[in-house]
Amino acid sequence: MFRQTRKAANRQCPIMLGTPQLLVLLGYFLTWDSPGVVGSYRRSSSRCTSIPRSMALCYDIGYTEMRLPNLVEHDTLAEAIQQSASWLPLLARECHPDARIFLCSLFAPICLDRVISPCRSLCEAVRSSCAPVMACYGYPWPEILTCNKFPEEHELCISSITRESVSSKRTVPRSSCRDCELEEPTSAKEILESFCISDFAVKIRISRKNKTSAIADFDLDSKLEVLKHGPLLKTDTYPKLKQWLDLDVTCVHNIMRGTNAGVYVIAGEVQHNKGVMVNKAYAWHKKNRTLQTAVRRWKHYRCRI
Repeated sequence: MFRQTRKAANRQCPIMLGTPQLLVLLGYFLTWDSPGVVGSYRRSSSRCTSIPRSMALCYDIGYTEMRLPNLVEHDTLAEAIQQSASWLPLLARECHPDARIFLCSLFAPICLDRVISPCRSLCEAVRSSCAPVMACYGYPWPEILTCNKFPEEHELCISSITRESVSSKRTVPRSSCRDCELEEPTSAKEILESFCISDFAVKIRISRKNKTSAIADFDLDSKLEVLKHGPLLKTDTYPKLKQWLDLDVTCVHNIMRGTNAGVYVIAGEVQHNKGVMVNKAYAWHKKNRTLQTAVRRWKHYRCRI
């Protein structure tokens, strides 16, 4: 899937700097402390081309033209489109807010008068969060994306927006290998038994705060209905669930199924690091009579274990 990087050439290539999206992108991502640039292009072979809609990874990223050959050794647009598509499943896992920025800086580098690589720190941040997710499916972090070859931040490079944004104080999400989904129980007893083997069970309301952003950001209503607290202290329940909401965005995203808000009954276990892991999730709505029956019967239900 991946090729070894080779040196390519660079020549000046005009780009529209008037678009507000591009100005915002440059303002966020570029570190201008030094004019140095890692790598070079042969001026005779480097060219600029529009990012096509078919390049889903990077289309509408904030600038409209990319440079070929790119920084992962693709000479043709067709090759760049085909290879970039293989990263879309990882992007869907939302393993890091800056994953798309990092990948597009390589597959569709912005067309300026010089080559701009991602900063080493950006690569390391994305690798730290996304490599474990790739490992879940048997894929190692590719050698072509070795972070040591990218420049330090005191050179001209694309840096992380998650760390630099003043308004972003949110912990970087950690995707899990589990593909948790909403359960479709066949009986109230099935739900009750899942409560029995879980450390906790809580009825919660989740809403998505930034409905137009590509970076998921969810909010947990402070009013909880605790069905079973187990080893969780009453005062710890909300903070621990809020931490889960921020960290395991893959699970939360799958539970919400594209909706902006919803009420759910979740159950799971308390881990050794005192965090929580959600193993079961059920959508609470009027039509789900099975779930309503189970919750109503829970107070008087006797677990077998």
